[in-house]
Amino acid sequence: MKRKIVNCSVVQGDRTVNKEILFDESGILQVKEQIDEECEIIDAEGGIVLPGLIDVHVHLREPGFEAKETIATGSKAAAHGGFTTIFAMPNLNPYPDCVQTAEAYLAKIRSDACVNVIPYGTITKGEKGQEISDMEDLVKLGMRYFSDDGVGVADDAVMKKAQEEVRRLDGLMACHTEDMNYRRPGASVHESPLAYEKGWLGIPSECESEQLKRDLKLAEETGVRYHGCHISAALSVDALRQAKENGADVSAEVTAHHLLLEEGDVKGPNWKMNPPLRSHEDRMALIEALEDGTLDFIASDHAPHTYSDKDKPMASAAFGIVSLETSFVLLYTEFVARQKRWTLEQLCSWMSTKPAERFGLSKKGRIEEGYDSDLVIIHTGIETAVHKEEFFSKGKNTPFDGWTVNCEIAETICGGKTVYRKESR
Repeated sequence: MKRKIVNCSVVQGDRTVNKEILFDESGILQVKEQIDEECEIIDAEGGIVLPGLIDVHVHLREPGFEAKETIATGSKAAAHGGFTTIFAMPNLNPYPDCVQTAEAYLAKIRSDACVNVIPYGTITKGEKGQEISDMEDLVKLGMRYFSDDGVGVADDAVMKKAQEEVRRLDGLMACHTEDMNYRRPGASVHESPLAYEKGWLGIPSECESEQLKRDLKLAEETGVRYHGCHISAALSVDALRQAKENGADVSAEVTAHHLLLEEGDVKGPNWKMNPPLRSHEDRMALIEALEDGTLDFIASDHAPHTYSDKDKPMASAAFGIVSLETSFVLLYTEFVARQKRWTLEQLCSWMSTKPAERFGLSKKGRIEEGYDSDLVIIHTGIETAVHKEEFFSKGKNTPFDGWTVNCEIAETICGGKTVYRKESR
């Protein structure tokens, strides 16, 4: 069924222009100032249409941890946040590390997800860092992306072998880097005088950056397409910049919370994430690295937990926050509307176009004829607040509850179908 969005402006590359959009389930059919076609009308009421947002780092928790999140609730949260494509991390039970578990997992995604969900396979079996997963068989199922998110691959030889296999299969590897030699049991925040003052054990930047340096050096040797997850430290930025100068095929993401918060903001377990919120200098280095292209785009690292997971002392509370439903509106509010440091077009590039390009999604990330009909209508200049009890996600573990925003997601369209509309809540 053909549908048309009218009374809107449209983000197209580095411009926002007054146009109408004609689309159906097969894709975007026309983008013109005026479209004469009898079809269903969607009145955007003066809103702005963005390409569907893309998040390459999401934890859906299913199978194995359905009390925290499910494919159904997580994909609804994505739609509420304006995301039409999300990449699901594989630290599940069972792990998608072989055909048997992956087939059941893929079937569940097909039946339950309301947005595009692209799953990662594991780099190693059971994420134990010892034996490479059945990558070739997973690729035959259509799984082209690999990660052991939640842990780093400690053994140099295993990592090199894994990179060589991913390169051979024309896949992409996305890595959580964490050298556990730098992290003491119970460590929960960035290592600094502030941590000591509060009696918390700290995690130094080297915990992330040293293993990242190892991975980047191997990537230069193997030629693998390598992606660094949730970069948090200036030391890591320096390593990435050097690897890119050396010609390595590498990219990296930064999360909304690492752009918005720093170590002095930490008040308790809802500010505990891995990697941790670091210093002001680290945060500014991340912002500048995103702007100069050293960091390629933004991801959420959406990590839902139950109340009991977080209702503990800092040392034993779970790492992670929910962020699918807040990332875009918070970043728009802070960096586009308030600071005027970024344009809306830049933010759309970092949250849609660039992740689509890096991860090979050739028909996503732009509003042009022939692209997928993944679209988001936003309204700006409307002041509202973040309310965790309104989340579609099962997780309510957010440090942003009560924060004021002046942007809202009005409607999310995925594959030509409306998967979220504000008045449908």
